[in-house]
Amino acid sequence: MMNAMVIFAEFFVVILKVLWAFVTAGAKWVVRPKEKSVAGQVCVITGAGSGLGRLFAKEFARRRAVLVLWDINSQSNEETAELVREIYREVDSETPMSKDGAVGGLEEIPPFHPQVYTYVCDVGKRESVYSTAEKVRREVGNVDMLINNAGVVSGHHLLECPDELIERTMLVNCHAHFWTTKAFLPKMLELNHGHIVTVASSLGLFSTAGVEDYCASKFGAIGFHESLSHEIKASDKDGIKMTLVCPYLVDTGMFKGCRIRKEIEPFLPPLKPEFCVTQSMRAILTDQAMICTPRIVYMVNIMKSILPFEAIVCMYRFLGADKCMYPFLAQRKELMNNNEVKEDI
Repeated sequence: MMNAMVIFAEFFVVILKVLWAFVTAGAKWVVRPKEKSVAGQVCVITGAGSGLGRLFAKEFARRRAVLVLWDINSQSNEETAELVREIYREVDSETPMSKDGAVGGLEEIPPFHPQVYTYVCDVGKRESVYSTAEKVRREVGNVDMLINNAGVVSGHHLLECPDELIERTMLVNCHAHFWTTKAFLPKMLELNHGHIVTVASSLGLFSTAGVEDYCASKFGAIGFHESLSHEIKASDKDGIKMTLVCPYLVDTGMFKGCRIRKEIEPFLPPLKPEFCVTQSMRAILTDQAMICTPRIVYMVNIMKSILPFEAIVCMYRFLGADKCMYPFLAQRKELMNNNEVKEDI
């Protein structure tokens, strides 16, 4: 009898905590939480040479973070670094300095020293990740923020996709998250301080035809992120934050040619990369656990979980989402054929 009373009491407390979680989550929609400062914190960004990675680097630079940029392409990574240095110079010139002998005495703001580090790293190779991480620890110091952003897409139908490309997609989009996290999480746990961001995709929440390898890799990345979030909670390390980023199709050129039904497309256009990163930064800096852009992605994910599969198929066909990747795949195939012709020539 006593055990039953204890369980009932605990269950009642759980209900109260769940309701309070809803209240606090709703309050954040009404009152925007204060963004935390990342000034001086070391931030590693994978895939920083282009696309969202470059935009994340610029946003963190504006907030005076120390940037550690990883990319497989040295030239594009250095281009991002130069953009970061320009932002550092702008921030440095805009930082107000205290005047000696001012009445009342103003708090002196220490001079801002721009710092950006670049490393060539193939995150699809475990040894490259671990060796580069060791260089970062030795040359820069402890990492405060890890932005797992690097990603690739093969652009082939499953039966036409070489096994090597399938493996490459899984390695870069999913397995790399394991390796970067294993490299930097131990120190975060020791200090009870850090933030890990997983840049996934709406295609890791619900899928479509023609991109089986990409969807599988993003589903895997989200599963990894969620399990790791639970592990950190279970270890009572409340100083380590986790943010999952799941954007709809972003207009970075990665899925160039992808199209939904033309009558629907004005209401669901590809996201501007700048908008996607702005929304993501707001979530990261307020320690939001998950951000989906646009917000309709939340609803689609819920509907996918409760509706019968045939109902989902009907909705996909209505939206033109069932074959939305086919133009992209055809375009990639044509480009590859043209490249093959050029190589033959």
